[in-house]
Amino acid sequence: MIERIVSLLIGYAFGHIQTAVMYGKLKGVDIRKVGSGNAGTTNTLRVLGPKAGFIVLLGDMLKCMAAIFISYLLFGRQHPELQILYMTYTAAGAVLGHDFPLHLHFKGGKGIACTAGYTIHLGIVYHWSFILMGLISFFLPLNIFHIVSVCSLCYYTALLIMVIICGQCGFFFGKFGAFPPQGVLIEVYILLALLTALAYFQHRGNIKKLLQGKERKTYIFKKNKVD
Repeated sequence: MIERIVSLLIGYAFGHIQTAVMYGKLKGVDIRKVGSGNAGTTNTLRVLGPKAGFIVLLGDMLKCMAAIFISYLLFGRQHPELQILYMTYTAAGAVLGHDFPLHLHFKGGKGIACTAGYTIHLGIVYHWSFILMGLISFFLPLNIFHIVSVCSLCYYTALLIMVIICGQCGFFFGKFGAFPPQGVLIEVYILLALLTALAYFQHRGNIKKLLQGKERKTYIFKKNKVD
């Protein structure tokens, strides 16, 4: 149990590295007071442009990956059959720290880029198809609808489904040939289901706008309107 708590706390600490806020300050902008007010990749892209959006995306992914690597060094190496569990707890902590940072009065982002770091780690440790899934489930809807909230929710839903399917099909052998116990996999599924529910909750305003037909479109290499 202590390994789970420590992994969660490691992720939570790293989640407090608010890339969007720090980059915005370098440019003389408080990202929480412009655009949508969200301290994440999409708002940074809309306000400061594609380069800024890419830097924030990369930073938020890397902070989650760094936290996962530390939890791996502490616990995963000794217990490879539990690596997927520690990885997921750490990612959950990073998302919570990103979404609800203490030093920003619990006003952060929505955790999608953090989760992308988790997905990349799944691709590195287990199978490259996780990365392919992330790219397709996000960028295909983006190319069709140009609505980031739709892409984000499609991505999270696809991630949850793929982890469950791959877990049941025996994907999680890892590089050490150690299969996680079924109880561990169920715990991973529950964690990811909770993170998916959190993602939908964080996008509740976007969902309302979608239903009203008022959700803004976002273009990566075009000028975006900013409220």
